[in-house]
Amino acid sequence: MTTDEFADRVFRSALGTLEVLSIHLGDRLGWYRALARHGPADAAELTARAGGHERYAREWLEQQAVCGILTVGEDGRFALPEAAAEVLTDESSLSYLAPLARMLTGAATQMPALVQAYRTGGGVAWPAFGPDLRESQAEMNRPWYEHALPGALAGVADLDAVLARPGARVVDVGCGGGWSTVALARAYPQASVEGVDIDRPSIELAERNAKEAGVRVGFRHGDADSLEEDAYDVVFAFECLHDMPRPVDTLAAARRAIRPGGTVVVMDEAAAETFEAPGDDTERLLYGFSLLICLPDGLAHRPSAGTGTVMRPATLRRYAVEAGFRDIEVLPIEDFGFWRFYRLLP
Repeated sequence: MTTDEFADRVFRSALGTLEVLSIHLGDRLGWYRALARHGPADAAELTARAGGHERYAREWLEQQAVCGILTVGEDGRFALPEAAAEVLTDESSLSYLAPLARMLTGAATQMPALVQAYRTGGGVAWPAFGPDLRESQAEMNRPWYEHALPGALAGVADLDAVLARPGARVVDVGCGGGWSTVALARAYPQASVEGVDIDRPSIELAERNAKEAGVRVGFRHGDADSLEEDAYDVVFAFECLHDMPRPVDTLAAARRAIRPGGTVVVMDEAAAETFEAPGDDTERLLYGFSLLICLPDGLAHRPSAGTGTVMRPATLRRYAVEAGFRDIEVLPIEDFGFWRFYRLLP
């Protein structure tokens, strides 16, 4: 790569960063939703529908059109194309990515603290990122849990049979905003499903989400060590183990919590088997999350394994063996975002 080519790469990355930040503005102000629901608008019409300042709205509309996100009609009014509307406003779509802009913006606000952490070896704990990260993660994962998780689990016959058994006890460790717990309760109505998370605001968010969804499910504040021993048929950990400072302790607690014949399932990022450079887009994304969010969160607590987002299968296998499991296996669940499902073998 020449100097000019690399300079062009950085410049285009800067353009992408600016677009992500502008998407965050449109999402949080409700301007995309106003355009999706009510059709084309100029700045005065948009602010009349959704609020905001007309001068800022005009600048934003023009910027969005210049970037190719919005289109402009002959009458000078701006429209949100159908494909863009799905990505930016449809909370039920697997392509819904507006929360990603909110997540990255929320992470960027902690840049001074991140620089300090990188200098000293400290961390930036999850609560420091505030509601932007907590809510955006829940919103981005929600459609996958609601629409893809039931079918994915149904495709693993022996696991599905346990979950469908009347009276089966299921716990979702690190449940976050609770959409994974809600999806499990909907898919397996004869099971008793509960969610547990160490972050109290996440539990409060989960309770609101379950109420909104009309699903009766229990949530409580706590970590894996609080789980009752020999009590559960299935323990799930959805996209959280890599964030935990002591993942081996968590897995050991999960092993103690399952009944004889019980199962522990970990869904985590589908990192490549080994490190290779350059990597693919998934690896680039995972390392980005790790730099800004997951590794600083994990290192905010001591002692810490310092796993980071890029938890490769060999790392999880080592954690599992140290926790008392024999091995891990990858479940036959494919095309599930950028995640991979593991079953821990006793």
